Amino acid sequence: MQFDRYDTDDFYDEMFVRPGVPRPGSILLAQILSSLSDGELASRQKAAEAGLFNMGITFNVYGHEAGVEKVWPFDIIPRIVEANEWAGIEDGLRQRIQALNLFIDDIYHDRKILKDGVIPEFVISSASGFLLPCVGLAPPLGVWCHIAGIDLVRDRDGRFYVLEDNLRCPSGVSYVLENREILKRTFPQVFEASHVRPVDDYPSRLLEMLRSLAAGRVDNPCVVLLTPGPYNSAYYEHSFLTREMGIELVEGRDLVVRDGFVCMRTTRGFERVDVIYRRIDDVFLDIETFRSDSMLGIPGLMRVYREGRVAIANAPGTGVADDKVVYGYVPDIVRYYLGEEIRIPNVPTYLCWRDDDRQYVLDHLDALVVKAANASGGYGMMIGPHATTQERDEFSRKIQDHPREYIAQPVVGLSRAPVIVENHCEGRHEDLRPFVLSGKDIYVLPGGLTRVALRKGSLVVNSSQGGGSKDTWVLDRPEN
Repeated sequence: MQFDRYDTDDFYDEMFVRPGVPRPGSILLAQILSSLSDGELASRQKAAEAGLFNMGITFNVYGHEAGVEKVWPFDIIPRIVEANEWAGIEDGLRQRIQALNLFIDDIYHDRKILKDGVIPEFVISSASGFLLPCVGLAPPLGVWCHIAGIDLVRDRDGRFYVLEDNLRCPSGVSYVLENREILKRTFPQVFEASHVRPVDDYPSRLLEMLRSLAAGRVDNPCVVLLTPGPYNSAYYEHSFLTREMGIELVEGRDLVVRDGFVCMRTTRGFERVDVIYRRIDDVFLDIETFRSDSMLGIPGLMRVYREGRVAIANAPGTGVADDKVVYGYVPDIVRYYLGEEIRIPNVPTYLCWRDDDRQYVLDHLDALVVKAANASGGYGMMIGPHATTQERDEFSRKIQDHPREYIAQPVVGLSRAPVIVENHCEGRHEDLRPFVLSGKDIYVLPGGLTRVALRKGSLVVNSSQGGGSKDTWVLDRPEN
């Protein structure tokens, strides 16, 4: 039996209510897994890993001693989200993205939320993602963040919380689609019987949204994906999405501003580009407007963008809402723009620029998670209960020297799910990154990327830090 030794401990388990008792949506999966003969589950795991390798599904790790490219780590036991629960998640994500788009537009125009004292002005002016050249920009449809990845965690209380907003160049959706292909082959009968909502239409929905940004300017817009190049950690995804959408994958050197438009160099000459799905940071987009040393962007791009002759997704300047200090104000942002209470709450957050919050954080470093306001990927972070005295002292100095640059949160007892360890299953912590598309409408991809901390006891799920992933099954029918 696969789950004879499986222990849920005192964490919320995504598959079991308690040892031996699966949650309603997981009953069929648990029965199938338990019926497998000794070694068959591990054999299927190895077959899935071989499939990933043969498909070339990889990611890059900067500075990794074994080389830059690694095969995507994957566990074949899917995470199941029941229909009623997903409906609440989807509703909360729509609310959050709607409010954040209104917030970004306000910040670069009237700044009413600052004038009304909801957020201190210095919090915005000191945010590294706030870009003065973006003041007054008018993105198509009034939408700034077209593609978002919102990181959700479930605590011991069984409730979902938003841990982080990723609004600039969120990655991981290609692994959602590839994970699904592998799982449909691994457990075909249980997949069909579970009535899992599909995800394979995401590329067509993404392309439709991108094309809509050129509506009114051109009937048949040319869309391209702008990549930093093959050494970027998400280059596999860039290639995958362009293949799936049937668009060109370009680097900055492939594009040029010509006669007031952005054009792409082709073997047939120059071709006008109408929409750029950019996967490089704002400050590298244009040496005339941002960093003069950038080798990745297109000189003059922002001039063409301001004139409305090209659309960029996500819009430059969107990163102001990625700042972790701004994250602390999202419940206020939702209340201010929508007149509603937030439906998926933030994790309780201490802002170290506040004197009382800072003192509390300094007094409780051994019990808190401290994060740099503009770091990502599991970097710039200290998990207090797992940190050494030296690490806590180092972060204490950083917080006191640069209080605006740090937040702190209680340690979330991330929910767990079974993963395959040799010939049995053990619980590992995980989070969930749903992807949201915003254009004329808001679309939430059913499920998203479940990231798993494959190291026992670890709370860090990022692939660059030793994490892996699971397929996420959103059921199409409510369970009885």
